[in-house]
Amino acid sequence: MRGKSMTKIEIKNLTFGYDLQNTLLFDHVDLTIANSWKLGLIGRNGRGKTTLLKLLQGQYEYRGKVIKQVNFVYFPQSIKNRDLTVIEILNNQMQFEEWQIRKELELLDINEGILNLPFGKLSGGEQTKVLLALLFVDKNNFPLIDEPTNHLDIKSRKVVANYLKTKKQGFILVSHDRTFVNQVVDHILAIERKKVALYHGDYQLYEIQKKLADNLQQEQNEKTRKEITRLKQTYREKENWAKSRETAGKGKNKKKAKMTSRPDDTVARNQMRRAKAIETRMDKKIEEKETLIKNIDYVDQLNINFVKTRHNPLVKVRNLSLSFENHRLFEPISFEIKEGRQVAIIGENGTGKTSLIKSIFGGFEGNQTGKIEVANNISVSFVRQVFDEQGTLADFANRNGINYQDLLNILRKLGTDREVFLNRIEDMSLGQKKRVEFARSLLVSAELYVWDEPLNYLDIYNRKQIEQLITKYRPTMLIIEHDSQFLSNIGAEVMELR
Repeated sequence: MRGKSMTKIEIKNLTFGYDLQNTLLFDHVDLTIANSWKLGLIGRNGRGKTTLLKLLQGQYEYRGKVIKQVNFVYFPQSIKNRDLTVIEILNNQMQFEEWQIRKELELLDINEGILNLPFGKLSGGEQTKVLLALLFVDKNNFPLIDEPTNHLDIKSRKVVANYLKTKKQGFILVSHDRTFVNQVVDHILAIERKKVALYHGDYQLYEIQKKLADNLQQEQNEKTRKEITRLKQTYREKENWAKSRETAGKGKNKKKAKMTSRPDDTVARNQMRRAKAIETRMDKKIEEKETLIKNIDYVDQLNINFVKTRHNPLVKVRNLSLSFENHRLFEPISFEIKEGRQVAIIGENGTGKTSLIKSIFGGFEGNQTGKIEVANNISVSFVRQVFDEQGTLADFANRNGINYQDLLNILRKLGTDREVFLNRIEDMSLGQKKRVEFARSLLVSAELYVWDEPLNYLDIYNRKQIEQLITKYRPTMLIIEHDSQFLSNIGAEVMELR
């Protein structure tokens, strides 16, 4: 008796591109995904990760076939009325037994009493966990999970990572948090510049395999460049010789107009044809190699308008505690921000990290005890967690006193397509908006940089760019961030709010 075959998702000749774009996002893609795989979907912003998830759900028209025996469910789900209770919201999304959702919430470290609260009153992290739990109440579902970590603190990321890791059913996960992805997945699907590549193993193994492949391709590219240089030189030499022979033939014995062609003339013409043939071969090789070269994602180096300061420390905090009415946000905390140091504030959602920034630089409306000293007249550049700008990029540059061309240059280095430059900011994706806000902060001349969750919606390549920037220039910084690998890579001094 034959065993039951492994169920799978088959993608055949998938071809798709948006009408406003000149190139295809996916061009005759063939792919087979086992239903049991925990697949990490990675790639630069704008490469089509979310688009691929929507194509699997049949939300866009495409050429090709998607053959599947599972029910795709997507996170984050669209919530229309956030005033309804959690249980009402979930019942509107999917049919299930209440015990099923209670079981999933327990695994996600969420009290079941949350089911009777208005959905809009939950923190971002609680909303994420509730909506994730709904994906797994039916074991026949195949979840498509799109960037679940954006509103999760470090503790919650560990809880969700363990939750996903222990699930027996497969899923596709989009996330830019390398540590999170590495803990959860067993396969990687990378949307690269010129192809979609499948890798077996976790993210760490993918990075090793990708680096080896890129290094090999770089070596091949270098050999090809040398070959092209040789071909060009050969072509020039033969072309110059042929032209010289042709000129010499025309200059001799002009009176003998009726004479047949001289042997040297025939040789010259043959050499010209050979030179043209060499040129054609050379152009073909260049065209072939350009396709390979374009598949490597290069991380362009960024610059920052950091200004050295005579103040040290720039900020001094002593026994600071914040509260709203009778609710204290965190225990008293003390720290200093010295020149050239990067101080990171971490803590669970709701512990007052953003409120701490407001208390130092203005805007906190609660109660405050302790002492804060900020150096006089220091220049500060912010990355805001909430970005609600409108208008064109030129308008944005003018409002913020930065050079428009410099803004576009940084956006290009961050991987923003030139077509996006024509869009109004309110029409951009969250990742594109985040790049605009980040680029502005880099261009502002400052002694201190204050970044509130700067990595939200930025891809892995952007995170590497920012790490390289900070380790190279060592600007003075106060950062709120939940990506533990990022904080470790930049050597930040970590202060935890409790």
